[in-house]
Amino acid sequence: MEILSYRPRNAGHDYYGRGTYLITLVVSGREQLLSHFAGEIGHKTTLALTPLGEAVQKAWLQTPAHSQTHGNNVVVHACVCMPDHFHGVIEVLEPMQWSLGDIIQAFKASCTSLWQQQQGLPSSTNRPISADCMSDGAPAWLREKAALHYNEGTLIRSMSKKQRQEYYTFVGRQRRPLFDDNYDDTVCLDERHRQAMIAYVHDNPRRAQLRRLLPDYLCRCLHVQIGDRSYGAFGNLFLLRWPRKVQVMCHRKHPYNGYPYEETDDYFRERSQWETAVMEGATVIVTPGISRGEQLMKNECIERGFPLIHLQATPIGQYWKPEKKRFEACARGSLLILAPWDLDTMGDVGNVPSDSDYSRFHNLNILAAEICSFNGEAKIIRKNKEL
Repeated sequence: MEILSYRPRNAGHDYYGRGTYLITLVVSGREQLLSHFAGEIGHKTTLALTPLGEAVQKAWLQTPAHSQTHGNNVVVHACVCMPDHFHGVIEVLEPMQWSLGDIIQAFKASCTSLWQQQQGLPSSTNRPISADCMSDGAPAWLREKAALHYNEGTLIRSMSKKQRQEYYTFVGRQRRPLFDDNYDDTVCLDERHRQAMIAYVHDNPRRAQLRRLLPDYLCRCLHVQIGDRSYGAFGNLFLLRWPRKVQVMCHRKHPYNGYPYEETDDYFRERSQWETAVMEGATVIVTPGISRGEQLMKNECIERGFPLIHLQATPIGQYWKPEKKRFEACARGSLLILAPWDLDTMGDVGNVPSDSDYSRFHNLNILAAEICSFNGEAKIIRKNKEL
């Protein structure tokens, strides 16, 4: 039985209640076991499923029926078996006895059993692991545990994560779960978001193919050192090297007349200056796009292909990807998205706690000003090399 090491991404969310989720599972070791690319850029990108990928897809489609036997009412809307990972959208229709984590654990265990069956191995779900542990080559602690629980079937539930890793190293990759312990879930916000999730799943092969063909423009780095600060980044990191960076910062209301700033002559004058700077070349717009005026300029950059560095409060993690418009701008090489790791520790603004939206927005504009004045070399910390 494979174990799910599960920590919800959304603290406080009810994972037993109704909701729709985009699920991401990663094949252990990023092995490309589920599919391979069969299309080329310029045409519709298609995937050819392996026999294992076909089995995983079928198991996902059977999830509602399997969950119904346990009194859980769910439906699945879309799925895609990428070569080394899986995406699926699942909707919980009624409050459940199981949590979302229980459902995903059952799906992952079923996929592991299918994989082992295809290899001609007995399923580890009901197989006594003690049979692997009694040889002289097994670690002493594993032989002791096997002897103690010899008739209790699987021992994995009683093992720590470190012990499981040692066990899998001993018995080999074929006995390991198909997917990594953890998984990623994105909670649906509304119907528009649900449709975007489904569209993302269907569009994932094309996105993946673009990332393979355009690695410099669609680069995701979890830790990029810019000056004294560390950021998550997605997009064209070389925009940091452009010689001129101009910050777009607008008030929500004009400080003198109180009108929405984006409706004033001052805003239109400033916007004309920003556009002129871009058209003259070698200029990157830098903004968090918080106020309405900033959002309008940010959106114009994305739509017209102007070079843009966009700072956001949402962290960029291992599985994070931008929505379609920003992804396409990254693919054109015109966008870099930065997310500061220590945003909530930058300090209070006007006695408002630093983890509030008010302080986050002000601090993002402080960071935008720092990016504009940065003329050094950014360092990719994970890869330990400079840009």
